[in-house]
Amino acid sequence: MRNGHHLSRREVVKAGASAALGLAVARALPVGAQGASALPAITKPIPSSGERLPVIGLGTNAYSARTPEEMVPLRDVLGRMPQVGGKVVDTARVYRRAETVIGELVQGLGNRKELFIATKTPMGGDFSNPQAVIDVSFNALRTDTIDLMQIHQMGGLAALMPVFLKMKEAGRIRYIGISTSSDNQYAQLMEAMRTYPLDFIQVDYSIGNRDAAERVLPLALERKIGVLINVPFGGRGQGAASTFARVKGRDLPPWAAEFDATSWAHVFLKYIVSHPAVNAAIPGTTQVKNLEDNQGAGRGRLPDAAMRRRIEEYWDSLT
Repeated sequence: MRNGHHLSRREVVKAGASAALGLAVARALPVGAQGASALPAITKPIPSSGERLPVIGLGTNAYSARTPEEMVPLRDVLGRMPQVGGKVVDTARVYRRAETVIGELVQGLGNRKELFIATKTPMGGDFSNPQAVIDVSFNALRTDTIDLMQIHQMGGLAALMPVFLKMKEAGRIRYIGISTSSDNQYAQLMEAMRTYPLDFIQVDYSIGNRDAAERVLPLALERKIGVLINVPFGGRGQGAASTFARVKGRDLPPWAAEFDATSWAHVFLKYIVSHPAVNAAIPGTTQVKNLEDNQGAGRGRLPDAAMRRRIEEYWDSLT
């Protein structure tokens, strides 16, 4: 069990301000002909170690390719990602063949050391042999070390956590965490955050779905737990398509330039990763052009607290 004390609301806010100062951002350069790639990359430290990660990663729930033709664009994305400053690749056992596909492609590309690979155990099933459950991911990903292993949707928490801790101590798992994308699991997630020495949580949060900011993200700051954000383009009960549809045909507001946003994806992602508790957002894509646009959100300036409120007010005003 992690030792710690409860912080007051004022202390949490103060901690948030300190976390914001941990951003590794040089003075932003003006956006010129080279666009976002000319701007300095943004990284944030993992609270438990200080290791810095780029703030925009990659989600892979659509990486279940079976044919060589289907593999080509996925290989292109995974090959391009470190070239444009990305590092975090998040996957899961429940994403059908995704672990296997990523393992094969990364081995072929030879860029394993350039990536921070995170995966998740099954949501349900037989956890009577937790070591065997975990070993499946190592074999599929073709790796001896997994950067972040997460218990998915709280499945098998009690059985898996002791093995997680043992494998972390042995260096086979570098960081441990828990993930959810459902607010009806927030209470259970928060209980686990207070009980176990977690390095990370993963939770749903977006401009259209801000529930996690009420309790979960402040607790992550208090407990010094890193945060990955899933479904960053999806509001509650919505998907990315409906989020982007809400701003379809609308020009970016002039104030978007104040934090170096040149697309709506930049606005949505920069809003998320500007939260002091958040380490990285993991938007999913199978296309290099979308990867490059998403990664552009990880460069330049981020919204400050006043600008975050302005983004929220703008979004809430849309019909």
